[in-house]
Order: sequence, then C-alpha cells, then structure tokens
Amino acid sequence: MELRHLRYFVAVAEDLNLTRAAEKLFIAQPPLTRAIKQLEQEIGAELFIRKPRGLELTTGGVYFLEQARQILDKVNAAVNDTRRIAENRKTVFAIGFVPSVFYGQLPLMVRRLRRNKNLEIILHEMKTREQVDALKAGKIDIGFGRIRIEDPDVEQELLFDEPLIAAVPAGSPLTRHPPSMTELSEWPMIAFPSSAGPNFTELTQGLFHRRGLRINVIQRVNDLQTALSLVASDMGFTLVPEQVKRLQREGVAYMSLEDDNISVPVIASRRQGENPNSVMRLANTILAELVENRLAGRYP
Repeated sequence: MELRHLRYFVAVAEDLNLTRAAEKLFIAQPPLTRAIKQLEQEIGAELFIRKPRGLELTTGGVYFLEQARQILDKVNAAVNDTRRIAENRKTVFAIGFVPSVFYGQLPLMVRRLRRNKNLEIILHEMKTREQVDALKAGKIDIGFGRIRIEDPDVEQELLFDEPLIAAVPAGSPLTRHPPSMTELSEWPMIAFPSSAGPNFTELTQGLFHRRGLRINVIQRVNDLQTALSLVASDMGFTLVPEQVKRLQREGVAYMSLEDDNISVPVIASRRQGENPNSVMRLANTILAELVENRLAGRYP
C-alpha cells in the first residue's frame, strides 16, 4: 500500500464520485478506479458501495477514511516539521489548548520552554476532541483541555480542578452577592462553544440539569471573547473558569458562586505509551512545578 492509494481513497470518499475525484487529483478516471480496486483487494474488504448515481461508503470505508486521514495528517506534519527543523536547526514542540486555559499557567510554561534556544514552540488553539485527533496524527505533542474523552491511543491526566465563576453584566442585581445556581438559572445564559459536544457548553449546562434547574440559553457563540462581549451588552450571564477573571472587560463583572465545589477540570492529554523525549521531560517538569504552585495557591 502506498501513500498515493490513501490520498486517492480520501479524495474519492470525500466526493463520492470518481469523475470529480479524478479531476481534483489531476489524473484520468480509469487509473483512479484501478487504484481503488487494488486498495480494496489489499485490505480484503469493500470500501464503497457502487450505485448508478455515485458511491457510498461502507461501514468499513467510514472507519478506513478516519484512519487514512490521520495517517496523511501525521505524514504531512512530519514533513513540515522536518523542513522547519532543517531550516532553523530547532526541535519543534507543538501544544494544543482551549482558550480558557491560556489565562492561567500555560503562558508561564510556554515562556520557560522558549528560554531553550534550540526549541521552536508552536501553539494550536483547538477543542479537546480536536486535540485528541491531533495527538494521534502527530500534529501536536501535548494538549490542554477540560473534557475527558476516552481513546485508547491517548492518555489524559487531571492536573487540577478549577472553580467556575459567573461573568455577569456590571451593575446587574447579580453583582450584589455571590449568586447561587438557582439565581443564575432565572437569567438568560450565553453558552460557548456553539459546536456539538462533548465540550464546555455541555459541561456547564449539565451543572444546572443535575440540580433539576432549567436554563434559558439565549445565545450560543463560538468562543469566550464573543460570550463576554454579549455579557457586557447586558444580554445575560455566562459561566467561565476562574482563570478568565484575569481578562478584564469593561461592562463585565466576575462573581464567585454561592454554591460550593462548582469546578471544571484542567486536563493534559498525551500520546498513550510514548516514551518522553528530552523536550517532553522538560515540559513535564515545568508543568509539575506550575501545578504544585497552583494547588498551593501561589498562582491565582
């Protein structure tokens, strides 16, 4: 099996049409058809159901498409990193993160890693699910998120639980005292991100549902910054991790919650069973120190 077979398969699987896929690949249709048949013969399973008006992926084809994409992503990442290393003579260390984590200890970790002049640190903003896929594809080396995702190829480590606070319109009645979850449920809520879960939206809404509280989600937005802008516009409240209070926004007040033990995890994700190289060992050492400082209250 060659890489071109995987590229051909992905192109056909995305278009479900041999003619269009051949045009995009700049090859004739007959050799593309032969390549797909050869791939199916080598795998020993049909990847497509042939229909009069096009193709349809089999169950095996759907699975193989995900695997093929991961393989091609990993190859592309390896090629790009090799070029970058050859040009700069540096080791690349890529970090994936959800935005709310970047207001706490992560910048300190990046700053300390950057002191090593032989390292090039690359940051990728991505959801936890995307981090898991990126780890498996070799696009990142470590990820920081808040959602637990079961995957045999990725290990997740709970670093600490972080309190949740309410971001509310400045001057609203919610600023008079630490609001309870019951009080918050009576106000319009702004949820983020708006994409399908598992994500931070599911996590925060679940806190209300488990208490038997109904909430009125007035708006779903893609990111934290937009959510805070809507809060400043007096449209409602949103729940955010405690670290976010470092982000001062006019028109937004950050309030601790009356309820105890309302928190969200901070989770580090790494490839399962991979022996850490010198860079990863350095990152793990820095991370352990920062987490200890956080738990001891030396950092907010």
